[in-house]
Amino acid sequence: MKYIEIDEELYRYIAGKTERIGESASEILRRLLGLSLDNTKVATQSLAPKAISQPSNESTDTLTPVPKVIKPLKPVPSIEHFAKHIDKRVLAEQKGAVGRFLFLLETLYELSHEQFEQVLQVQGRGRLYFATSKEALLKSSKTANPKEIGQSGYWVTSNNNTAKKRTILTEVLEQFNIDDAEIEQVIDTI
Repeated sequence: MKYIEIDEELYRYIAGKTERIGESASEILRRLLGLSLDNTKVATQSLAPKAISQPSNESTDTLTPVPKVIKPLKPVPSIEHFAKHIDKRVLAEQKGAVGRFLFLLETLYELSHEQFEQVLQVQGRGRLYFATSKEALLKSSKTANPKEIGQSGYWVTSNNNTAKKRTILTEVLEQFNIDDAEIEQVIDTI
């Protein structure tokens, strides 16, 4: 695997085209350029990036990808008609995509607080999206802009673009066995 430097504007463009959590830049670019995903190891393996620390003299050609380890998911009871539990008036009063994102997560917590720890399984390549402390998110990313989900004791990174927030919420709602059509309806409110 080769590494290249890109400017901030291009990075934001590529990141904005993410369709699923954990999708690599190579996968995004291959999809956008119409190239086959079969020609890359990234398409067939779930990989976490090598931790970034102090620069070294090590050649990037010798870096070995580290497999991403995720704990198995616990079975979670399905939430019937999640969208019906959302107070549309209060949702409309939320400030911006961040406010609506937090409100939807808080509603989910209120409906299923005993199983809400499942959100901790939703994470990116080398980056946490959820944690039980602000510090844990900041340790994962200095720019996470952690926000507490209501008074739940769970924190979420809020500096993602709206498309990424929708992707994160989709994965969270899938964890709670919410119907695909209903997930689409809910994420469209962000």
